[in-house]
Amino acid sequence: MSNRITAIPKHISLTTLLTGLVTLSVVLTLTMLLIASYQSQKQSLYNTTLTLNYSSASKMSQTMDSLFASMRSSLKNMAAYYSNRPLVDTPDLNESLEMFRNSSNYFNSMFISDENGIIRTLAPSSLGAAGRKLTTGAAMDALAQRKSYISKPYTTPSTGRLIVLISEPIFDRNGAYRGFIAGTMYLQDDNVLNMIFGNKSFEKTGSYFYVVNSDGDLLYHPDKTRLGENVSVNTAVHKLIQGQSGSELVVNTKGVTLLAGYSYVRETGWGIVVVSPLEEVNRQLNHHIRSLLFYTLFPFMVLMLVTIWLARQLARPFVSLANYVSRMGHEDAVLPETAPHWNREADLLTKTITLTLNGMKVQKAQLTHEAMTDALTGLKNRRTLEAIIKQWMDDQTPFCLIILDIDRFKSINDTYGHPVGDTVLQYLAEMITLSVRPGDVCSRYGGEEFVVLLPLTALADAITAAERIRILTMESENPLKRPVTVSLGVAHYPSQAETRDTLFHLADQALYKAKETGRNRTVSAEALLVEAGAGGQ
Repeated sequence: MSNRITAIPKHISLTTLLTGLVTLSVVLTLTMLLIASYQSQKQSLYNTTLTLNYSSASKMSQTMDSLFASMRSSLKNMAAYYSNRPLVDTPDLNESLEMFRNSSNYFNSMFISDENGIIRTLAPSSLGAAGRKLTTGAAMDALAQRKSYISKPYTTPSTGRLIVLISEPIFDRNGAYRGFIAGTMYLQDDNVLNMIFGNKSFEKTGSYFYVVNSDGDLLYHPDKTRLGENVSVNTAVHKLIQGQSGSELVVNTKGVTLLAGYSYVRETGWGIVVVSPLEEVNRQLNHHIRSLLFYTLFPFMVLMLVTIWLARQLARPFVSLANYVSRMGHEDAVLPETAPHWNREADLLTKTITLTLNGMKVQKAQLTHEAMTDALTGLKNRRTLEAIIKQWMDDQTPFCLIILDIDRFKSINDTYGHPVGDTVLQYLAEMITLSVRPGDVCSRYGGEEFVVLLPLTALADAITAAERIRILTMESENPLKRPVTVSLGVAHYPSQAETRDTLFHLADQALYKAKETGRNRTVSAEALLVEAGAGGQ
């Protein structure tokens, strides 16, 4: 008898199916979010970096244009100065050239050559080349061209310096060529380019800039060992040689990919290139993605767990019904009690919670109001007043304090009874509220004593407000049908008191002074301080 194994097909439960679908949806959503954010941020970073680099190159180009225009103008003015003066090695000639060089700081050295190529004077004179004949190709070109001239970088045989020479011809009044005046920049030493651009700091972003001449030779570079190197194969430099400006992704002569912004300098035919390593930009991009992942992973995990839980709740009634159906043919299955659909329950629960929360909110607001206000008058109570004063003093907010109470209030209570006294207190609270600004603070401090705070108010204005309260209280119709008067004391923070206790003490003294001098009046603490000063004298 052979044993036959019957394969039982595996069925996926609804709970597992919903859980799997939810998990897959969350993971795919997170993945798409990261990919979309990566691509968007990448393009944004690239574009922003290119724009910033081009903007920096353009500004530096404008600066260099102005710089070399000034340098050319300076040389032309000097050429005009020497046009009809003898070009002879004399102290006057040497001093005037040295003065020109020191006054501008454009050039590391300057010299004047006559039409025969003999150096007539040199600044600084310590170089000691006066009387010698020109030997370098750049100097001979300047002599021969008889016009404005900027050389390529060249190394002098005598000093071994890498130099750029800028010259202007000298003509006499009759137009006869007499030679030229020239200034030099020592590219590997401190020069005007270092002075103007050397403080440009790009270290935080890894960016840097360099300057090339019209042939693509490096005139300025953070790595001084590369000065004079020809980099015309660089795409950006090649476009600069053609007089173009712009920004693009380039690969430099070292094989490094860079985001470059470049600008043509019209005055000299040179170019400025500002570059940011692509590796640094990608590092910022990766940091952004890691941060995004860090901040979104936890919420997504919570979302996934909550959604899985909801999926199980959705599946629960169906699982119960499926189990009942599966038992129908094998046993006397009892139909389980069916509860209302969970959507309905959620709706009812939401409404119940909303009503409950609204009730709690109203109750909380009511409790807060009761905790902050005086039950009889509706004004702020003493605790709230103290908190406001502390906050204003912590913030160094100037304000005036008015303390007032009802004159002979005890006799009102004794004569008419406390209920009538309460209506008088309510009447006074109304008069105070009507007499001050919306931003002022009115408070019942205790018994028949009231306090008013006037923020950002001068003492004179506070006295005016106090008088307004006093007059309105006295002249308005009140529950007693006879005049009710108040006495008031006014003090100012911080001009008269720097602490809460001192401020209240001064205002209380002013109030007592008002009582002593006949009631129904306003007394300022300033008057008390004046009296105290006079008494001390």
